[in-house]
Amino acid sequence: MAQTFEKQMKLLEGKTALITGGSRGIGKGLVMAFAEHGANVAFTYRSNTAMADTVQADATASGTMVKAYQSDAGDYAQAEALIKDVIEDFGSIDILINNAGITRDNLMLRMNEEMWDAVIDVNLKSVFNLTKHVLRPMLKQRSGSIINVGSVVGVFGNAGQANYAASKAGIIGFSKSIAKEVGSRGIRCNVLAPGFIATDMTDALDENTIKAYEDSIPLKSLGQPKHVSDAAVFLGSDLSAYITGQVISVCGGMNM
Repeated sequence: MAQTFEKQMKLLEGKTALITGGSRGIGKGLVMAFAEHGANVAFTYRSNTAMADTVQADATASGTMVKAYQSDAGDYAQAEALIKDVIEDFGSIDILINNAGITRDNLMLRMNEEMWDAVIDVNLKSVFNLTKHVLRPMLKQRSGSIINVGSVVGVFGNAGQANYAASKAGIIGFSKSIAKEVGSRGIRCNVLAPGFIATDMTDALDENTIKAYEDSIPLKSLGQPKHVSDAAVFLGSDLSAYITGQVISVCGGMNM
């Protein structure tokens, strides 16, 4: 009975997922969750090879194939090469999660061009790059789930984050357009919009700032990477076969 139940819980068995920015934070949680649910997982990282190797080893313990690729998702040519390499190594890509992202926060009067360009390239252009190159193989197999990690900031904005908010709002418009373009070929595209999630980035915040965030959230706590990965597993699985073009907020109710 226990073995049957465990098998039923592997919602992604037989699928291959590519996850960008998978060596830390939300991305690491995605890699671990997808492997635990039976998916073979390819994931990218930019520079910290030791961290990526650790995630790869930990996720492989779930019994699936997991491989890390050093690649800059914001670079068009690298994204094209990545898709080719992953298909060569894994045979197919059934799920793409565009998760890579950075912040360069500042008020608009103090924000320079480099801050703007860096965030748009990593957060938004990377979504174009990977989606562009994964669509052809997905069209050939007439199936696929593209999950783009946005943010509630892309829905309602945030002072000091005009670049970040613009990149995440762009992801929403992009995803809705892709959903309409390729839905007839069995490919779905949705957005996950996390709120305040406890990661190494929030670890740097002081206690008063964390308390203020928690007070603003109806569920009165920061989210955990698992909350985002659980929603992503749903969107990657056949349980969401009739869901596309949607923005699913994982924010404890803060966007109500």
